[in-house]
Amino acid sequence: MKPASWTYAEEFIGEDDVLTAARGRAKEVGVAPIGSGGGAVLRFLASMMNARAVVEIGTGTGVSGLWLLRGMAPDGVLTTVDTEAEHQRLAKQAFSEAGIAPQRVRLIPGAALDVLPRLTDGHYDLVFADGDKTEYADYLSEALRLLKPGGIVAFDNALWHDRVADPAQRDAETVSIRELGKAVREHESLLPVLLPIGDGLLVAKKV
Repeated sequence: MKPASWTYAEEFIGEDDVLTAARGRAKEVGVAPIGSGGGAVLRFLASMMNARAVVEIGTGTGVSGLWLLRGMAPDGVLTTVDTEAEHQRLAKQAFSEAGIAPQRVRLIPGAALDVLPRLTDGHYDLVFADGDKTEYADYLSEALRLLKPGGIVAFDNALWHDRVADPAQRDAETVSIRELGKAVREHESLLPVLLPIGDGLLVAKKV
């Protein structure tokens, strides 16, 4: 794909002032949120499913959460987990600015692998992971337990700055994401697709 076409696709769905502000705060605190193209995909998936229960691993400053909430059912609840309480405070600000009712967001501070086991089996429509890349395999295991049949799991940074496609790149994060892709592709209960949008979005349906 030519760079101009990639940019055109990435920016096809624009972001409003609330998302732009949340993205600006992310830059200030050193968080790299999902791009607008990936966010639009998350909104689309949540809307297609009429999702009422979603788990997000990696709250950041609320960019991906806003996209998800805007696609979810009006009474849908987003459960979002992050190790940084300050990031979640900024996300809460973004949700408030967007007019999201407080009861629609459950912000849980803590490490994902400590929090996820406490969530209800088979309760969720969608799980979105954008946390510690070396823990992606563990997030997949948790997602398979948390998702309803027909539910969707999505992983951001599935191409990891063009490193995943290069076999010479063997750092821990790249290897973890590469192995995740293989596990998802070969899993008998998952129907996967790898979207070359943003930094790569790996999506799979639990069948």
